[in-house]
Amino acid sequence: MSPTDLGPGGPATIGAAVAHHAAHIPDHPAIVCEGRTLTYQQLHRGANQAARALAAADARAGSRVAYLGVESEWYYELYVACARTGAVLVPINWRLTPPEIEHILRDSGAELLVASEDHLAALDGIRGDLPQLGAVVSLAGYESWRAGRDPADLPDTTDRQTPVVQLYTSGTTGLPKGVVLAQRSFFAVREALADAGLDWIDWQPDDVSLIGIPGFHVGGIWWASQGLVAGVTNVAMPFFDSSVAVGLIRGRGVTTMCVVPAMLRLILREPGVGKADFDQLRKVVYGGSPIASSLLTEAVEAMGASFAQIYGLTETGNTSICLPPADHQPGSPRLAAAGRPYPGFAAKIIDGDGGPVPPGTVGEVCLRTPARMLEYWGMPDATSATLVDGWIHTGDAGYLDEDGYLYICDRIKDMIIVAGEKIYPTEVENALIQHPAVAETAVVGVPDDRFGEAVHAFVALDPGAQATPRDLATFLKGRIATFKIPVRFTFLERIPRNPSGKILRRELRERFWTDRVRQVN
Repeated sequence: MSPTDLGPGGPATIGAAVAHHAAHIPDHPAIVCEGRTLTYQQLHRGANQAARALAAADARAGSRVAYLGVESEWYYELYVACARTGAVLVPINWRLTPPEIEHILRDSGAELLVASEDHLAALDGIRGDLPQLGAVVSLAGYESWRAGRDPADLPDTTDRQTPVVQLYTSGTTGLPKGVVLAQRSFFAVREALADAGLDWIDWQPDDVSLIGIPGFHVGGIWWASQGLVAGVTNVAMPFFDSSVAVGLIRGRGVTTMCVVPAMLRLILREPGVGKADFDQLRKVVYGGSPIASSLLTEAVEAMGASFAQIYGLTETGNTSICLPPADHQPGSPRLAAAGRPYPGFAAKIIDGDGGPVPPGTVGEVCLRTPARMLEYWGMPDATSATLVDGWIHTGDAGYLDEDGYLYICDRIKDMIIVAGEKIYPTEVENALIQHPAVAETAVVGVPDDRFGEAVHAFVALDPGAQATPRDLATFLKGRIATFKIPVRFTFLERIPRNPSGKILRRELRERFWTDRVRQVN
């Protein structure tokens, strides 16, 4: 039986998929990371041991289990263990600061934390403020923590509706919200395409998949889940490094990968990289931010692979819209589109009153998908505002053409995306306003050829106060994650506001985007 042949109906859950592959292709590599390999049998048995270790630590169905560290095979083993037992994995962006990490641990109610040694040292000062956090496991001691447990099969008591991950995404209040996704979120696209006989995103038995996007992002854990369910070899990097990525693509014979456009650009800019490096690459799935047409043209020509663009949110369980390989034709006007819904998925555009608009009319993008989130953790009002009658209100502005293709034009919610990382202005402003010289500030996204967008801060200082861009950037270090720190500052006498006091962000952004077709990059 080939890795991708899962029999009638396929596996019901992530745990069942790995168990299936452990029985039928036990020696096939499942996860490769930094030269270490877990076969499907090893992954299955290790996940069983980890599941029993979780139970011994009183982590049960519904318990939140946090992971804080770079990508590793143990991260995915822990994911499978949670998926098998009903515990909910809470991956934490390892680039966040201790206060940001503390918020996630507190908000999620995580009862167990697996973390790298450097993060454990940084968290020493806040452990006493997290009474619900019981067991803390060092990544260095992870193997011994679960070693000695019975590796025999466990009954899988979960189903498609069982919560499996809780991913934190920034909100307009500046505090990240926990998006709870069920196991169905990781099967919906695959099965929709299979039922329709479409190969927009497909898998072959000998595929080697590069996980370019970190696992604490929905795109990363979704892509890894697709590979694990398909039974292919999945190559993980501790963190994205373009030189390492090129080496893996060439040396591991990578055939398919999922990346954000900024990663594509960095890969193509690696010294000495050429078409021969991509001889075995057959498909590139990209998303996370819009792609420049020049970059897409360059990538298609250099890599010689089929390309598929995906669009969605953490709240939609990752992708709901796809621009298939057939639409990636040179000169096609559809290259400016995000794509169209998968079979059984839907998109609509609404006006400010919630009513439908005609094709070609810009409004708020709403998506209906069987992969949609269960809820924002502990935030019923926010859940009701975003998930309305089965539709996810994205906060993105766009339009549908006559053929049902979606075009993204702007963001209603002011979000900035830097190399796939979502940043909300309020979060940066809340940190920047704490500087003693800053009277008020406004943060916007501006075009950046390398990372898509850059964080630009407009600052009004107190009368007589002095501060330089270097002063402000230094002040923000340790207060917010490095990727959120503005790379450009403009000093103003005052921040422009409307009569009700709301910052006129569009006025601040406009000068940077006037020559752009889209107001996102």
